Amino acid sequence: GKKSLRQKVVDELKHYYDGFHLLWTDTKVAARMVWRLLHGQVLTRRERRRLLRTCADLFRLVPFLVFVIVPFMEFLLPVFLKLFPDMLPSTFETESKREEKQKKKLNAKLELAKFLRETIAEMAKRNKADTG
Repeated sequence: GKKSLRQKVVDELKHYYDGFHLLWTDTKVAARMVWRLLHGQVLTRRERRRLLRTCADLFRLVPFLVFVIVPFMEFLLPVFLKLFPDMLPSTFETESKREEKQKKKLNAKLELAKFLRETIAEMAKRNKADTG
């Protein structure tokens, strides 16, 4: 059914609380990774990707905090998110946004595979014509 205004506000507050909590956890893990790097240990590829994502999230947090701190600026947040979709840290993404991003990546990969397949078929035809 349709949610009341109070329930929508509570859901949004929970979403942002969870996002900040996840970001805090990621930051603590990243700090441990940086400590390990400073002491000469090597990170795995997975750890390196997580460290880079967390650093990028922390840099994205700065403009996001402006919307949280300045009074009534949060009403403009949807407009800015429409203009700059990657402005929010990754911990604040909803499941639907994550799925939409994955669909776009998959479609791009499929288009690239189709293009490469057609290119290879064309090259094979040319080689056959040249040798025949």
